[in-house]
Formats: sequence, structure tokens, C-alpha cells
Amino acid sequence: MKRLRSKMTTEELAECLNVAKQTVNRWIREQNWKTEKFPGVKGGRARLIHIDASVREFILNIPAFRKTPAFYQMEEPLAEYEHFAHSHAYRQIVDALDNMSSTEQEKLAQLLSREGIRGFLARLNIDESK
Repeated sequence: MKRLRSKMTTEELAECLNVAKQTVNRWIREQNWKTEKFPGVKGGRARLIHIDASVREFILNIPAFRKTPAFYQMEEPLAEYEHFAHSHAYRQIVDALDNMSSTEQEKLAQLLSREGIRGFLARLNIDESK
């Protein structure tokens, strides 16, 4: 079973809980869970669910999940060891990575390994070395 992240798509949470996407969407409406738009998805209907204490409590009180010990694990927030605040761009990049699936993260890692940071920036059309 996957671990919960601080924000998850409807599909990711449904897969994690082994329920249908429609079930998760119904819970969002009924429980008034906090969500945000997930940019870049065609049609603009994709949402990220904020996995906060109320969402965890609701899920943990569903009879089918009460006895699932692996589900109780929550992903720990990233620790900040530096004494300085990160830039806005840095935080956005980290948030984007957190919202990527493990397959997407692996493909990005392969792209960076293959092309390096300059190739990656060139693909994004933000290469300043020219």
C-alpha cells in the first residue's frame, strides 16, 4: 500500500485505498475536503486533495481500513536543515516533485541523468548559457 502524501490526486488516493475514483470524489463533496486545482491537466478538472488531519481521521474510521497498519504511516514533511529560507521557485519545484507519481519522478531522473541540467533547461527554453 502506498504512503499518504500531503497532497494527492483523486486517482492516487483511490488507488491507495483500493476504492473507485467516484468514491473519493463523493467523500470530497460529503466531507468538504480542501482541494486545489492541479495545473496542466486537460479539461482543468483534476484536483489535489489536501491530506490533512480531518481526511486521515475520516479514512482511518472507515471499517475496511481500521485494521490496516501500513495505512497509518504518513509521509513525513521535508526537514529544513539550512538556516536560510528557500526561494519561491525552489518551493514550487519541490511541490511539483511531491505531486509527481514515482514513475514520473523516475522518468525525470532519467532525463536529468541523460541530458544534464543544461539539456533540461534547454528543453524548458530557459537556458541562459546562450
